[in-house]
Amino acid sequence: MRRICPQCGAAMRRKESLTEVIEFESESTRVTGLSGWFCTSCDEAILDDDSARRYGEAGDALIAQARQRRQTEIRRIRKKLGLTQIEAGKLVGVGKVAFSRYERGETQAPEPLVKLLRLVDRHPELLGEIGSG
Repeated sequence: MRRICPQCGAAMRRKESLTEVIEFESESTRVTGLSGWFCTSCDEAILDDDSARRYGEAGDALIAQARQRRQTEIRRIRKKLGLTQIEAGKLVGVGKVAFSRYERGETQAPEPLVKLLRLVDRHPELLGEIGSG
């Protein structure tokens, strides 16, 4: 059976027992035993149902792990700085409810907010500068 790549129109080749690495933020995971059709030109892939399910589950787990790590980091920084959620929210321009959701992982904190918290974590002397803005 000949397959044509839906992305570029080149021929696709059947491959079995492949290993793919999924990366998200600073984490990565390997998914082994993948099977499906792979483009010989543009690297497009059409995975078999079981392979696609396992690949998706591994990616979802990686994202959940990264979010858990981020929410733990946000809470740790806030506590290290001796701030309540209300104070931390005011510091970064959000309300207590939003900040609480970041710490609980219900909402993903915006990257600029996380970068600001990491900066103040490394340089707590800047806390007064940010608060007086």
